[in-house]
Amino acid sequence: MLTHDAAREWIDRWDLQQAGYLPDREERFTALIDAVEALGRTDPLVLDLGCGPGSLSARLLDRLPKATVISIDADPLLLGLGRAAYPRLTFVSRDLRARGWSDGLGLDRPVDAAVSTTALHWITGSELAGVYTEVHQVLRPGGLLLNGDHLNSDDDTPALAELERAIHEKETERRFREARPEDWQEWWQAVVADPDLAELNTARHDQGTTHNGEESELLSTHARALRTAGFAEVGTLWQRGNNRLLCAVKDRDA
Repeated sequence: MLTHDAAREWIDRWDLQQAGYLPDREERFTALIDAVEALGRTDPLVLDLGCGPGSLSARLLDRLPKATVISIDADPLLLGLGRAAYPRLTFVSRDLRARGWSDGLGLDRPVDAAVSTTALHWITGSELAGVYTEVHQVLRPGGLLLNGDHLNSDDDTPALAELERAIHEKETERRFREARPEDWQEWWQAVVADPDLAELNTARHDQGTTHNGEESELLSTHARALRTAGFAEVGTLWQRGNNRLLCAVKDRDA
């Protein structure tokens, strides 16, 4: 049986391996939560899209303990870890690519912010507009979509795009050279080998949860999909290299 302490240990290992690829991960978390706090509510209603085991959701509650955070993912194993580790959070199994994913979330008022980190690039460019349209529908006027991810500049600025990637790659090289963390594959291999996670691993296998297919890595792809969905303003709030926090604002008069 998966205990609270065991789940927290696995999530600590998850955070360490993620930080190996994302040297500025905590800084990006902080900028994102600053933006949610700047909305002015001590009790915001927040959706965490592609939440994984709840790393961002937990940090949101640490800063804003009166917030309601609904953490959404399709991976049974990551959801299982999050539920065991963070009982104050509400974890919901949804495939964001499926129309109507926001139905049944128990929303009692419009959402103040929808947030995500290092997750939405797994949704293909052709599917993004549908995801963002549903986010737009549940947000309150003036509400935010905040997406922290590696989003590359476009082909019309090739020199900038190359420099953005180089900055990220050099920082990642430094991180792995100074203290090589467990990597993505090693973390999942260890998870599969843990008998206490066998039931969750089976559910993950049966569901066919994978990260395969076309990735939407261009900033312009996300910006175009957000504007198609009806967002009034789209721009970058924080950036280092190609690692950025993209923000979209719903029209206050909507």
